[in-house]
Amino acid sequence: MILSNQLNLIFQQVFDDDAIQITPEMTANDIEGWDSLSHINLILAIEQHFKIKFNQKEVLRFRNIGDMATCIESKIG
Repeated sequence: MILSNQLNLIFQQVFDDDAIQITPEMTANDIEGWDSLSHINLILAIEQHFKIKFNQKEVLRFRNIGDMATCIESKIG
């Protein structure tokens, strides 16, 4: 499955919204309910799904979903 599709499913699950369709430019301001707690849940869900770990610097550098996807791609090869 393509990374963007997998990420989209994770977003739908974390935010309990099957209508979410993510794009690389999207930020927390674009998704209802994306606050600090849901951000932690999102990061944990992504780490678990892809069997990766983000360090604090990486997470702080995410300006949008595209940055997040780029980091995931670098970790999964």
